Amino acid sequence: MPSALEGIRVLDLSRVLAGPWCAQNLADLGADVIKVERPGAGDDTRGWGPPFLKDRDGADTTDSAYYLAANRGKRSIEIDLSTETGREIVRAIARVSDVVLENYKVGALAKYGLDYASLSTINPRLVYCSVTGFGQTGPWAHRAGYDFIIQGLGGLMSVTGEADDRPGGGPQKVGVAVADLMTGMYATQAVLAALFHRERTGEGQHLDLALLDVQVAMTANMSSNYLHGGTPPKRWGNAHPNLVPYQTFRASDGWIIVAVGNDGQFRRFVELGGRDELADDARFARVQDRIRNREALIPELERMIATRTQQQWIDGMEAAGVPCGPINDLKQVFENPQVRARGLRIDIEREDSGPVALVANPVKASRTPPAYRLPPPRLGEHTDAVLSSVLGWDVARIAAARACGAIGGGAAARGGA
Repeated sequence: MPSALEGIRVLDLSRVLAGPWCAQNLADLGADVIKVERPGAGDDTRGWGPPFLKDRDGADTTDSAYYLAANRGKRSIEIDLSTETGREIVRAIARVSDVVLENYKVGALAKYGLDYASLSTINPRLVYCSVTGFGQTGPWAHRAGYDFIIQGLGGLMSVTGEADDRPGGGPQKVGVAVADLMTGMYATQAVLAALFHRERTGEGQHLDLALLDVQVAMTANMSSNYLHGGTPPKRWGNAHPNLVPYQTFRASDGWIIVAVGNDGQFRRFVELGGRDELADDARFARVQDRIRNREALIPELERMIATRTQQQWIDGMEAAGVPCGPINDLKQVFENPQVRARGLRIDIEREDSGPVALVANPVKASRTPPAYRLPPPRLGEHTDAVLSSVLGWDVARIAAARACGAIGGGAAARGGA
């Protein structure tokens, strides 16, 4: 059965996380993704370890676990864009590609003739996606953008972390690079929509994705609360501004999450704990009452929950139809029977290391499911193969490009197969 994006070629000039995450999504859906990397160095994240992928003898390879997370399904080629021959190679691949992804600083690729204006003249059907910190326009377009900074600048850290007046209070970044990852997801959506538009019209286009734009967009209901209420939301820690109780509580042997979403669930929750009177109390009967009287209610619930174990609460609340759950570390996550049943760990064979453990694409599709055809590539592993199969170069021409420094030596030249 053909993959959803079979026949689509993506020229990936991006590095680190947001752009590569988009490119990996497209690869999972069947696109042929050609990842352009700097000779001898490659994507910055290859060195962002430990931990590193182990080879068959148990020694570290040069590829970090961070790099592995965002680069499966791609073919790696080493090209030096500072050389004219290197730029000609990129232009030649762009001419026969459907999508270009890049995350260079605004204007950086124009000096190489690799910007949208230049490449669209040789391939008008090209979908060209630029990912930057602040976008292609505006007074801050020239600035570099980093996920941590964007989380603060875009408001996420103002609503993440414990309240200032509580122990450990203050701004807190999210534990994963959500601005990068969400920008990669929005970029994937934008590329797919642009390809659909091209199918109808024959027209390519330029897509402008900014981490700041995405961060502001993903504040979602928090921004809506501000826009309609006029007061910036504050940090609630693990609590919720619009629902009570909707937070973490300490049971007798550890933490649980209680996520009461309506008044019926609240009544069943306190009845389970032997505190029926709390549901009859006018201060707590309705969600709006519980929000207004949060400070009076939460200590009562803390005392109630502390009388039983995590598992006793989870089992009882599950049976009563009250949303709840544990707080797992990642070892517990990958041992979870539901996670295992959904196949969220995959292993892809790589020649130098054996199986590479990765997290699966979460999309489940009945006709065009994600497919994992290639492991995260070694640096330059496919340079010769791409130049031969995509551009039709012979051995002599490839050797000449390597001799002038336009392309790297590839994995084979560094001792790989």
